Amino acid sequence: MRVLGVDPGLTRCGLGVVDGGKGRTVRCVAVGVVRTPPDADLAHRLLGISDEVERWMDKYKPEAVAVERVFAQHNVRTAMGTAQAGGVVALAAARRGLPVVFHTPSEVKAAVSGSGRADKAQVTTMVMRLLNLEVAPHPADAADALALAICHLWREPMRARLAEAEARAAEMARTHKARLAAAAKQATKKPPLKPPLKPVVKKPGAAR
Repeated sequence: MRVLGVDPGLTRCGLGVVDGGKGRTVRCVAVGVVRTPPDADLAHRLLGISDEVERWMDKYKPEAVAVERVFAQHNVRTAMGTAQAGGVVALAAARRGLPVVFHTPSEVKAAVSGSGRADKAQVTTMVMRLLNLEVAPHPADAADALALAICHLWREPMRARLAEAEARAAEMARTHKARLAAAAKQATKKPPLKPPLKPVVKKPGAAR
């Protein structure tokens, strides 16, 4: 499975494409960063991100897109810009019929390093080790994008199986509830009244 990981941002938007193989094997296909000038108009910055993301989607043809979810940031303006860039990426994926999953930073850190509190240096080190990279992706946004793709490759099968199990359990619960309701309705239903017996009137001369 090929996944495009995106670490959204207005000034720097990290992009990373990773192929997943048997087990937990992963391979880096491409990594980069989309940059937009801070003094540019917001609409044009988003357009620049959208154009580059769509170019990557058309070139590398991912089967899914993993985007970092804005979990919590003290800078409201930065959080808004990150969310807007993530929305642009999700829209581009939706136009191509690609599934989009948002992962929190702690989920990504835990997936690649084993700790949800790992710092950027630790994440970068683990990304290099997992993908057998000789040079660290720069800037950190690029490494984060690769980490997002790896996180998705490792977590999504488990999440899909869990969702399938929950769906089956919900269907079984609905079926059981419907059967109970039908049984209760049948138990309260009154038996039909039997029609009264008609008296037998013998005709004169009939054989006895």
